[in-house]
Amino acid sequence: MAMAMQFTRWWLASGWDRFELEKWNARPMQKNAPIRRPAGLGLRCQAKTAEAVEETDSKKKVLVMGGTGRVGASTLRALAKGGDLHLIVGGRNREKGEALARELGGSVEFSRFDIDDPSALRAAIEGVDLVVHAAGPFQRRAECAVLEAAIDTKTAYVDVCDDRDYSMRAKAYHDRAVAAEIPAITTAGIYPGVSNIMAGELVRLNGKPKRIRYSYYTAGSGGAGPTSLASSFLLLGEETIVYVNGKEQKLKAYSARRDVDFGKGIGKKPVYLLNLPEARSTHEVLKVPNVSVRFGTSPHIWNLAMGLVASLVPKDILQDQKKVQSLVKLSDIAVRAVDSFAGERVSMRVDLDCEDGKKATGIFSHKMLSVSVGVSTAAFARAVLEGATQPGVWFPEEEGGIAVPARRKLLERAAEGTINFAMNKSPWMTDKDPKEIGFGIYF
Repeated sequence: MAMAMQFTRWWLASGWDRFELEKWNARPMQKNAPIRRPAGLGLRCQAKTAEAVEETDSKKKVLVMGGTGRVGASTLRALAKGGDLHLIVGGRNREKGEALARELGGSVEFSRFDIDDPSALRAAIEGVDLVVHAAGPFQRRAECAVLEAAIDTKTAYVDVCDDRDYSMRAKAYHDRAVAAEIPAITTAGIYPGVSNIMAGELVRLNGKPKRIRYSYYTAGSGGAGPTSLASSFLLLGEETIVYVNGKEQKLKAYSARRDVDFGKGIGKKPVYLLNLPEARSTHEVLKVPNVSVRFGTSPHIWNLAMGLVASLVPKDILQDQKKVQSLVKLSDIAVRAVDSFAGERVSMRVDLDCEDGKKATGIFSHKMLSVSVGVSTAAFARAVLEGATQPGVWFPEEEGGIAVPARRKLLERAAEGTINFAMNKSPWMTDKDPKEIGFGIYF
């Protein structure tokens, strides 16, 4: 009996690998639009010397807004590795911006401007091929000023938005982006972002979806800085929207704990409901009737603290950016102290249940969120520069966002340096981190 079970597991495991590879390589999404290089990506830059003209004309220009922040700087470091782009560190802090430009070397410069100054913002974007908006937090931001400026200047756009309301405001600019013939992707970081692509591929490869659960884990603050802390506090002031049997339900933030096994290098961790935009986009774009998003951290005392903040701190404080910034300042020292021993491992798990009972899972784990978020955002930036998107404003998992044939390349780039990356696996192969004992037999 034991040998029969082992043989069955071997057959299933090897079958999944062959099945996954065959489907990933050969099965396009129906009605998928062909990859087309978007308009507005022609290089427009001023020359200084003959040598500078020759070098710069061969490189596309990418402006990273919030380039001196943790996410923006990480994105610039990832993009600089190729040596094939002219990068612009956008921000207000000249000292930090110029220091980063010197660190990266090559075709990197600093551009000082205030994102809240419309004329300065437009002038900064004018003449670049792609603007990456990493100047969060996005919560409680009433206007999509950077996206507007990108459309007005016919500049391709990517943001790392993690706010449901902001992402829907961005989507309202879709027709204007189409008319301007420029591609724009919202929620294009690590989570949401890479996680959306993972969900889209799981649905594409496995048939009619019944449920998707997103589970995220980050040790400590993930080294992501005060902006990430501010985003977390602001999210605690919102009810969490989930979808149950096709209907929207609102639940308390940081409630409904689940213990999720993130596999190799991470293990089992508790996660809690949080109001992130991929719940809605997955429900509407991928037609999934049941969707939830959960997040957890360590040490566990931070989960307890987050739950208390969501329950006890008045909502008018958690919904006010200035008051939240004060909370961030009060907690920042303690958070940094804990980060020094907690590390910054990050993991995402996406679980799909299909109507026919089939289950599939994707897992993405990295030792350092501060590195992985930049690598992931850079993967989206390169996909846009390579023409893998269509004009309009898209969520990553939409057909017009990252085209199906380009998804694998994006995931390969985003997974650089991961300690565990698996797509379209049976859940039992990820839950227990199975070991092969020989001849394809797992236990």
